[in-house]
Amino acid sequence: MVVVVTVVAAIAGVLLLGPALSIRIVKEYQRIVLFRLGRAVGLRGPGLVVINPVTDRTKLVDLREAYLEIPRQTAITSDNAPISIDFIVFYKVVDPSTSVLAVQNFAGAALNVAATTLRSVVGDMALDDVLSQCESINAVLRVRLDEVTERWGVKITNVEVREVNPPPGVLEAMTRQMSAERTRRAAITEAEGKKRAAILAAEGERQAAISIAEGCKQASILAAEADRKAAVLRAEGYSGGLEAILGVASALDEKTMQLQYLDTLKQIGASPSTKLVVPMELAGLLQGLRGLITAAVPDVARGNGSTPPAAAAPASGGQPPR
Repeated sequence: MVVVVTVVAAIAGVLLLGPALSIRIVKEYQRIVLFRLGRAVGLRGPGLVVINPVTDRTKLVDLREAYLEIPRQTAITSDNAPISIDFIVFYKVVDPSTSVLAVQNFAGAALNVAATTLRSVVGDMALDDVLSQCESINAVLRVRLDEVTERWGVKITNVEVREVNPPPGVLEAMTRQMSAERTRRAAITEAEGKKRAAILAAEGERQAAISIAEGCKQASILAAEADRKAAVLRAEGYSGGLEAILGVASALDEKTMQLQYLDTLKQIGASPSTKLVVPMELAGLLQGLRGLITAAVPDVARGNGSTPPAAAAPASGGQPPR
């Protein structure tokens, strides 16, 4: 009875344990490299995979991109400066079977290859180039590592240098150089600012001078235009006055002109001057005046009934009395 129970229990255990050992669930980003009796027979997955637990063995491979941290490495530059560098390598399995069959420990192999490749790359560069050309170092490391890992079925996607530490003496010299460079840049910036300020000031003065000259020019033009218009107006006024005088003079007769002449002589005689200039035609003027008086007296006598007195005869020689 005990033997029967034991056999039944063994059979039940085999029936329960068999499916657990025979069934594999492979995710989308995973593959199984299947070995049957020690021979690689291909890949399985993704999804449900059934194997023979007695004859089959499996190796699970992750196809996602992974990274490998390379510890800090000390390298010597071409100008004999020791420098410490650490970086990260990003890789991805592109051939699961080769990544299992071609290399025993990819992480360890990649670490050693990365360290030796780094020393080779840095040894061909000067310290200043190592500090200023990290992108170039990344590109060279990626290409060289990819050449090695390609035969392992692994693709190096990227290499990033995280930190570069020069020795303390070099770091102190770099600090002094950086300070001097910043001082030089500050001096250049200050000089450039003064130069631009001087240029702007000169430009402002030039524009001001041009504006002043333009204003003077416009003022001169306006003044000349005003003088021209004033001269035109004066000429027009003078012309109008002459026309008025000519119009009045054309209506004057000889008698009016003689009376005006006598009035002018009266104004001359009233002046305080000690010398008088008497025109030569004064005798003719007096004769004309006598005729005017003679013509006017009968009219007056007829108006008031009296007889006009006789006019005095001119002096000998035809000269008027003084």
